[in-house]
Amino acid sequence: MSSAIPKALATFKQAIQDAEHLLAHFDKLNSRPPPPENEVLKRAGLILAMTAWETFVEDSLEEVLEQRLKNCSDPAIADLVRSKLRQEISRLHNPTAEKATELFRDYAGVDVGKHWQWNGVDADSACRRLNDYLKLRGDVSHRARLVREGPPQRHAVKREDLERAIRFLKQLVKVTDSALAPKAN
Repeated sequence: MSSAIPKALATFKQAIQDAEHLLAHFDKLNSRPPPPENEVLKRAGLILAMTAWETFVEDSLEEVLEQRLKNCSDPAIADLVRSKLRQEISRLHNPTAEKATELFRDYAGVDVGKHWQWNGVDADSACRRLNDYLKLRGDVSHRARLVREGPPQRHAVKREDLERAIRFLKQLVKVTDSALAPKAN
């Protein structure tokens, strides 16, 4: 089976590797207890992982829309729809489950959220997990980490959080790509 959105999928696979590399660097530098300066690798890894998701959503919407517009005989209408999508993407910034499913429904004609299920993960929990990871990304990217005296602080992103987020996003992209694949008649 070929990908419905080959460029978006290839870009995601390349981008998610940045997060995987940061996790590998964290593991390589880790000791017991881990040096506090290594914690930045997990935060940066989560930010890059969620950026890979955001890029996937944007690129796949553009690719699928172009496929759909091939059959449009009026270039002015096609340009209007492209312009509208570019406006939507410029305001996206945080592709939550609700925003992503709405955009895919509007521009790809597919309710991808119904397909967000795999190996014990149902669509509702997939939406919640995506939104939780996006919230965590927002927490670590929009607020500087404060260093305080006293006992060590709880890390905003645990190693397991980053590992699970990467695994989750890879699966989410896989099922989204599958949902967007043209169906044989």
